[in-house]
Amino acid sequence: MQQMEMEIEEFITQYPVCQYAVLSPADIPFSDRVRYICRTECERYGKSWSCPPAVGEPDACRQRCLEYEKALVFTTMAEVSDAQVLAETLATRGQHEEVTRALVRELELRGCQCLPLSAESCQICETCAYPKPCRHPERAIPCVESYGILVTEIAQQCGIEFYADSHTVTWFGLIFFGRRKTGGL
Repeated sequence: MQQMEMEIEEFITQYPVCQYAVLSPADIPFSDRVRYICRTECERYGKSWSCPPAVGEPDACRQRCLEYEKALVFTTMAEVSDAQVLAETLATRGQHEEVTRALVRELELRGCQCLPLSAESCQICETCAYPKPCRHPERAIPCVESYGILVTEIAQQCGIEFYADSHTVTWFGLIFFGRRKTGGL
């Protein structure tokens, strides 16, 4: 796995990744409180395949993550006139999603099985097909928080800056790689 971490250092510089770290899934903080916030405050709850309850129960999500040997946490940033303007902020998310997909491809080219999680709810389709089958399961990436993961704590633990200023949006991604149960890397 150390070899893979060295390879990550080599290829990640090809992408607009601002900060990153590799950590053990066992060190990732999970909390039922995050899922509670999803259920009570997020308009996408129960309306998207990338959000709860579609992603599964919190314990099942946690176990799925723990099947991997490592996790790559990374950020991309986008400039906006005002980060408080949600429409402008969300308009920058597509670039982050493309970086997430590119990093997954890099890891897969190196023989890794991956579980990518990214920022916000999937918005590939104008309206999600949920609860009917997903139209693009090969492209859909679940939201980090949908798995009950505390992004702010991961950032703090890894020394990754969470907030830059009111004109910068920081997007987080998390890619689990190197499955244990299937004899992968």
